Amino acid sequence: MLASARFTRLRWGLGPPFRGAALSFLLLSLVLGGVVWGQDLKRKVIARTAPSYPELAKRMHLSGKVRLELVIAPGGSVKSAKLVGGNPVFEKSATDAAKQWRFEAAEKETKAVILLEFAEP
Repeated sequence: MLASARFTRLRWGLGPPFRGAALSFLLLSLVLGGVVWGQDLKRKVIARTAPSYPELAKRMHLSGKVRLELVIAPGGSVKSAKLVGGNPVFEKSATDAAKQWRFEAAEKETKAVILLEFAEP
């Protein structure tokens, strides 16, 4: 028996019930993940503050994108901002700027994911 065939048998040897459960879990994750990402577009941004470019990033000649998760109060102010992706060098500057953003009012608190881009000046 070839090594690749033996590896395939070992890798998938857990049986159809396990594969079905894994597939169901994957589909459920994708569906629920879509609900969270769908909240991004529900509230319009009224005012944006551009982030400052950090001094450390200038010295290192860094650029890149940062993804933040915002919790937005019903009145439109940003209650919290948390880094969920990107270079941590930009985190403080990005979160400070995002906390100054204003969104349109809504009936309840919502979450949004925003993307900020940093380019060397």
